[in-house]
Amino acid sequence: MNTLPQTRHREAAEQSVQLAMPMLEAARADRRVGESGFLHVVIMDPQARPADGDFESAILYEKSIGDTSRWDADYGAYARAKARLSWRTGRPSHEVLALQPHLVAQGDVLVWGSAVVDGVVVAVSGANPWFDEALSGAIAHLFKACVHAQVDAQASA
Repeated sequence: MNTLPQTRHREAAEQSVQLAMPMLEAARADRRVGESGFLHVVIMDPQARPADGDFESAILYEKSIGDTSRWDADYGAYARAKARLSWRTGRPSHEVLALQPHLVAQGDVLVWGSAVVDGVVVAVSGANPWFDEALSGAIAHLFKACVHAQVDAQASA
């Protein structure tokens, strides 16, 4: 029986962000997308469950885009907060905040801009929340495609 090592998921996460980088750089430079000029991406391990471990251990990959020494806010903390809310609930942060406020726990940060695509949780921070959400969704779909390519390559080997 062939199994896919967990490190390959991390490779897929990194590859998905690299594939999205032209879009992320264009978004970072476009003031209509967001005024910060910075982005931070968090991808959660799709096999990690809140009941089985802590949030920090479930982070599969993080990437800051732009010089973090020039951040005017902690975009990493915001992206992690969005990812935490979505990982815990299995729902995009906007959906939770707008439609399911009963799922908001004490200590949750009330910001949105994440996506949950077939169990893949991605959060982006630094742009307007509707763009954070869109960028998160694109990265989540790329992650799925990268994992699919790995599985396909392994099956063909």
